[in-house]
Amino acid sequence: MSSALFRLGRFSFRHKWWVIATWVVLLVLAAGLVGALKPKFAQDFDLPGTDAGTATSQVQKYFPAVEKDQRNASTSVLVAANDGLQSHGQQIDSLIADLKTLPKVSNGAEMVNPVVAAKANPAIAPTVLGDNGRVGLIQVKQNIDITDLKTADKDKLTDILNKHRGNGLQVEATGSLMQVFQQGGSSELIGFAVAFVVMIIAFGALVAAFIPLITGIVGVALTMMLVTLSAKFLTINQTATAIVTMLGIAVSIDYALFIVSRYRSERKRGGDPADAAGRAVGTAGTAVVFAGLTVIIAVVALTVIGIPLITQMGAGAAVAVFIAVIGALTLIPALLGAFGRFAFTPRIPWIRHAEESETADSNGVRFGRLVVRRPLPFVIAGLVILILAAIPMSKIELGLSMSSADEAAAESLLARGFGEGINGPLLVVVHDKDGGDVTQAADQAVAQIKQLPDVANAGRLTWVGNGTPPQTNVGANTALITVTPNSAPADSQTHDLMERIRDITPSIEKTGSELHVGGQTAIMSDLSAKLDKALIPYLIVVVGLAFLIMVAVFRSIWVPLIGTVGFIFSVLATFGVTVAIFQEGWLGIISHPQSILSFLPIFLIGVVFGLAMDYQVFLVTRMREEYVHGMSAKDAIIAGYRHGARVVTSAAIIMISVFAAFMLAPDTTSKMLGFAMAIAVFFDAFIIRMTLVPAIISMLGDKAWGLPKWLDKIVPNLDIEGSAVRNRGVPDADEPTGEPVGAGAS
Repeated sequence: MSSALFRLGRFSFRHKWWVIATWVVLLVLAAGLVGALKPKFAQDFDLPGTDAGTATSQVQKYFPAVEKDQRNASTSVLVAANDGLQSHGQQIDSLIADLKTLPKVSNGAEMVNPVVAAKANPAIAPTVLGDNGRVGLIQVKQNIDITDLKTADKDKLTDILNKHRGNGLQVEATGSLMQVFQQGGSSELIGFAVAFVVMIIAFGALVAAFIPLITGIVGVALTMMLVTLSAKFLTINQTATAIVTMLGIAVSIDYALFIVSRYRSERKRGGDPADAAGRAVGTAGTAVVFAGLTVIIAVVALTVIGIPLITQMGAGAAVAVFIAVIGALTLIPALLGAFGRFAFTPRIPWIRHAEESETADSNGVRFGRLVVRRPLPFVIAGLVILILAAIPMSKIELGLSMSSADEAAAESLLARGFGEGINGPLLVVVHDKDGGDVTQAADQAVAQIKQLPDVANAGRLTWVGNGTPPQTNVGANTALITVTPNSAPADSQTHDLMERIRDITPSIEKTGSELHVGGQTAIMSDLSAKLDKALIPYLIVVVGLAFLIMVAVFRSIWVPLIGTVGFIFSVLATFGVTVAIFQEGWLGIISHPQSILSFLPIFLIGVVFGLAMDYQVFLVTRMREEYVHGMSAKDAIIAGYRHGARVVTSAAIIMISVFAAFMLAPDTTSKMLGFAMAIAVFFDAFIIRMTLVPAIISMLGDKAWGLPKWLDKIVPNLDIEGSAVRNRGVPDADEPTGEPVGAGAS
């Protein structure tokens, strides 16, 4: 493989303008298709193969008006006053008048002061006025598909809310308008800015720092356009785009950083620059390919879970990594060729150790010597840190709140005035299997549900049929029952209520009908159950395949084993810190603590395992490269630090910065994913890969790099060290022949 990559790198360097033009054409073509087709992302969740998924499908089929209503924008505006809303009638009326000016409001005639509405119709009073008249609910419905809402629509609403706050009246909102997804923003800009600063320090030159940034921008832009285009033909949830952007920026810049750094080292060895580019791609590029392959395996394997949202996230992440790898192998050498002798100019003289030296000791080399000299204390200290960090994981609570921080105040008022369950109703669907009249079954279901504990609307509970005209009970073969729990959507009491409703299914089936429980609350509950069942098979697939790849890459049993066990420790520590910050509210970083996103653990396992193997491959392959070319086991570790510590540290800081910057995003998914992935990279790069792995390898000595004889015969030699191209085009250097010193069976 290294020979093929050598030729690809040299070709891209020599035919730089053709390669750059090809990337530009791809970008323009993808942008043109997005502009012409105008694809839209979905914002709902689907869970096929579950009871909630069946209920959702039946609502879509038998209650199209309800399904359409769910797709249209609906925003809850909450008003509250400690002295009672009756004292703020004029202020509330003015607020409602402004709310009616929002685009395409469909219920303008129904939008009245909650106090007035409650007096006019006492039957609906509990749904519009709560907390003894101190909290009111105003529902704003718009004849606009949720996916068509713009940030300008949200801005108009927030301006209205701000205008009418004050004088003792609190005005908040939650729902569609408050959840408008903001494309792009400060998160990406901060990530790129930090990456640029880090690369200036890493290379000590301005132009070289720009090259990985160009690749990152191109790679992420192309990936996002391809993912957006796929939304035209497939149902792609908007939430899936967050991880694509996050991961795409990080790996694109990181992979480019490794290639550019190796190119500079190869240029110092002399010879034609095109050959230096070929050697960089043939050596560091080989590591990039296998690191990328490991990440792709990890995220693509998420499909075994069978949850569309998780599959979409995994597929999008895989596309991002694939494009990052192709960009590193082709666009980077092309850009190096385009900049030519100016690639590492202008130099910044006061930045020390920007260039590798075989004699001068950098901080990385000093640290490496310390680790090799006394490995046991480093192993103990590293494990203690990880174990302490993992302790809060024992308190983990899973849920799924897609609301932004802007909605927290409104949700608090909603719970205070109308109960915690009002935002998470259960949709019970009763359908006659033969298409006959569902009345008997629906009446029976309503009667039984009324007797269950934790039903907030038991006194008003009824069913709506799909008769003709729509939503009448005469001649209906399907009934829809909306059940409001007393408890919050993520509470165990709500889950228990859902299961109790499902428990009445046998009695309903005796009438010839079927019963299913859906709604977002039920979907999230079923999602958690499905994730629990999928966790072990997923771990077996991911860890098993990646372990086999690492055995082939390192031609060792011990190195892959150490890397895999280290990953488990870093993931546990990541979960622990994430629970402490986001769920328990430690340090006050998160103003509104909440449950951990239910899909975060399994998704984080996939992504972090891939990223962990990135640093394992980049740092440890250089150690193996020096070992197989004659160095002792301990000297090879120090050499690995000499050539890889600065680059790996820079890459890790870039990844941490890119991920952490997403904590500035308004949506919970981006915040939690960004933080969890940032802290995971910190634990894995600095404690596991830079400390524990080298320390344990040092303790094992030569044994770390051997394979049993029987295994050595069947494991393919992937030449990830690039032995076949190590000296191509280097003046006065002999081409490698035979097997390198130190390789072979043990």
